Amino acid sequence: MTSALPGLHPLSEPGAYDALLARMGARRFVLIGEASHGTHEFYRERAALTRRLIEDHGFTAVAVEADWPDAYRVNRYVRGQNGDHSAAQALGDFGRFPRWMWRNEDVRDFVTWLRGHNERRPQAQAGFYGIDLYSLHRSMDAVVAYLDGVDPAAAQRARQRYSCFEPYGDDPQSYGLATAYGVDEPCEDEAVAQLLELQRREAQTHGPDLLAGDDLFYAEQNARLALNAERYYREMFRGRLDTWNLRDTHMADTVDALAEHQRAQGLEPRIVVWAHNSHLGDARATEVSWRQGQENLGQYLRERHPGQTFILGQSTHSGEVLAADDWGQPGRVKGVRPALAGSVEAALHDLGVGDFWLDLQGEVPEALQAERLQRFIGVIYRPGTERQSHYYHTRLPEQYDALLYLDQTAALVPLDAGSGSDEGELPDTYPSGQ
Repeated sequence: MTSALPGLHPLSEPGAYDALLARMGARRFVLIGEASHGTHEFYRERAALTRRLIEDHGFTAVAVEADWPDAYRVNRYVRGQNGDHSAAQALGDFGRFPRWMWRNEDVRDFVTWLRGHNERRPQAQAGFYGIDLYSLHRSMDAVVAYLDGVDPAAAQRARQRYSCFEPYGDDPQSYGLATAYGVDEPCEDEAVAQLLELQRREAQTHGPDLLAGDDLFYAEQNARLALNAERYYREMFRGRLDTWNLRDTHMADTVDALAEHQRAQGLEPRIVVWAHNSHLGDARATEVSWRQGQENLGQYLRERHPGQTFILGQSTHSGEVLAADDWGQPGRVKGVRPALAGSVEAALHDLGVGDFWLDLQGEVPEALQAERLQRFIGVIYRPGTERQSHYYHTRLPEQYDALLYLDQTAALVPLDAGSGSDEGELPDTYPSGQ
């Protein structure tokens, strides 16, 4: 088959991304996914598209599938607000499994570029933010640290409230297990009270017509994260499927809160979101929604911002990936098996075009209109059970607005020799791996 197919744009052609960027640039929220957390080309192309959106279309923020405190250190670096001397140093708070997901050469290079862009164009700066919810204890510590600097009495109240979590140490799983079954009373009321106090502080300090300060916004988001993480860890041990929905709701709420904060600062918020396809591809077009009721970030943003959200998925047929065998184990380069016959990836490979992006909102090739298997690789890759572990049915044209297909791909290059699990809170992407 040839590139004469409607809506198919080979990357080998000059200006291959121009039409895609024109469509993306007309939206307020651009979601760029990935079919794995360990593929170099996914990170490279996503960064290249994001650079164009920031430079040419005035996008104001990059929001990534990472914890708020870890990413906020990077945000301060790209804005010249902290003492880090390099992008690699600014990425230093990403210390838990899987470190390679953000501590890799492609992210380092993008952060370096973003710092330079912000220095060159101080009136058109873009920030870097995390939207995930695993940093329960670090977020509580950040709330107290902020209040220590502005209101010691309020800091003491925060310590008192968060002391509810102290019997469980730094292990949120112990907290979740003890409170899920009524052995101990949950700390939800204390977390709610702390968030409400910070929200009252914002209203009293700034009023409805004044700009909200970044430091207070950072603290308030940490308090919101602590509340949602508390609920997440409790629900995890009740065996309910809605922990996924709770997590993705938190991510969508964080994107919206960031947009509102930027609007309060006098900006017109335009946000690029980086996350796995499983979070960004509209869940309503997937088997996990039809059978399990799973929802996701892409669905939420489409529902909340109709006509203002653009979703680009990424896919590959075969190659290599950086992934672990199991939780907490070091990442290693693994061969990615050729896509299963009948899958989305096999159909894209059979087009015989190589690397391309495909417009899914126009005339879609008949072979891709039907329900098909689609592959999802997170931070763990199990080739031996690939059909059961990494594939489920989807309807591609309903899932994304466009798809970037890279036929043969290579593994990410991590910044650290070992990328296993450190002591502390749960690993990013737990328990789904995505």
